[in-house]
Amino acid sequence: MKNEQDRHRIEVTVRDRLLRAWENSMEMARDFEGYSHEFNENEQYSRAFAKYAVDEARHAAELKDMLHAYQSEQ
Repeated sequence: MKNEQDRHRIEVTVRDRLLRAWENSMEMARDFEGYSHEFNENEQYSRAFAKYAVDEARHAAELKDMLHAYQSEQ
């Protein structure tokens, strides 16, 4: 029975986590950029979301580099 359970087990790898984190960061950067335009009548909110978009884009770039490095090691 153990072999049957192992056969149906789903393994989440480091690559899977890096890929998901990268995709999520890219989506958040796009969302924050959009929010910065939605709040254009409120400069404080608009600037905050624009900053978050830049920060998250940097995170996405770092995660992409990590993903490429990890894949090169394999």
